[in-house]
Amino acid sequence: MENACLFFALGCCIYDILQMENSSCDGPQPTKEPADTSHCPKVRLVKLLSEGGNDICADCGSPDPKWVSFNLGVFICIKCSGVHRSLGVHISKVLSVNLDDWTSEQVDILMELGGNRVVNMKFEACLPENFDKPKLDASIEERTDFIRKKYEQQQFVHSDSSPACPLPTSRSGSENTYNSMDMRHKKHTVQRIHDKVHSLRHSWKRSGNKGPKKSHSMAGMVEFLGLIKVNVVRGTNLVVRDMTSSDPYVVLSLGNQTLKTRVIKKNLNPVWNEQLMLSIPENIPPLKIRVYDKDTFSTDDFMGEAEVDIQPLVVAARTSEPSAAFYDHQSTTMPLTDTCNEITDHDCKSNENGGDNDGEDNDNDNNSCSICSSNNNPVKDSGVITLEDGSVKQEITLKLERVESGELEIELECVALTQ
Repeated sequence: MENACLFFALGCCIYDILQMENSSCDGPQPTKEPADTSHCPKVRLVKLLSEGGNDICADCGSPDPKWVSFNLGVFICIKCSGVHRSLGVHISKVLSVNLDDWTSEQVDILMELGGNRVVNMKFEACLPENFDKPKLDASIEERTDFIRKKYEQQQFVHSDSSPACPLPTSRSGSENTYNSMDMRHKKHTVQRIHDKVHSLRHSWKRSGNKGPKKSHSMAGMVEFLGLIKVNVVRGTNLVVRDMTSSDPYVVLSLGNQTLKTRVIKKNLNPVWNEQLMLSIPENIPPLKIRVYDKDTFSTDDFMGEAEVDIQPLVVAARTSEPSAAFYDHQSTTMPLTDTCNEITDHDCKSNENGGDNDGEDNDNDNNSCSICSSNNNPVKDSGVITLEDGSVKQEITLKLERVESGELEIELECVALTQ
């Protein structure tokens, strides 16, 4: 009996020793360290957003901005981003912190520009004392007036030719913030920002009369219902505009906003898979699409055009968002034409199959509605409007007009302003 107790005690000791060794081995094992995400573009972007000055809109001071003017280098709110889009990408190219895919190179450029405080040092260097910047509750007209003066007209930029700022400025707060900065380094930083913005502007600018002209009188002075994300997928059988091929790119226009894809060299069946985002104005104009052939020494050649009525997509998004996420805070109504006031049961795919589907199929069909195109729309295949994981999407194949041949495949998605 005594020997049995001894063996039992010895076994318990051995068990405890083994448990301690296993626990020590499970702890600081270098092979089990989590992956380093410090170099991930999104992680770096969020870190940059949290830095002082970037946590509020550069133009109106609204907290927690989720949009970026990439070529200006500032973080802005959703309302100011709508005005920035109306300026054109040659002045301000707007990207979303959450919705767009960011590369390490893009984050590097944004970090080089310095963020809200550094960029505002340039564009608000000569802000008069009696000039009130827009507040977070400012109207769209107030935002538009200030943003155009600040970036487009550059009324508050310190002139390199003049030794001193010609206007009385309110700089006490700025001086307290930057009183420790060496003046020579400060001047070098501002000049570097100026050169970077200048080069980025020209990289996005289209020369000559290759694109549609903008009217600045009312541009930006509209409320936005939401956002539309356009994925330009591919072109098929495009026309030849050079000797044997073409260098195509696509231009999207919605109201006063214009964006374009990259150029694909020598390809009549190009694959872009490029996403562009536009704000949806109150009057919901058609989405205009034009294809051009890029020329170096002459005006770009026309390769076709098409129009898409996006109202059915907005209606579907409105139906799927009862919380009115597709309304701007200052807008209480959403004007729609009579033909787009409802999506009838006749349009639903369940009727295409005669209504004989089982319960599971019907559930899927209720989330997919076929939208017929109007007689004026060159839509070869309008696809269906689908609801996937809360996102309202539509795939469309367009037959290009005013040319001999050519089709364009695009994907549309409505995005609520809250994102």
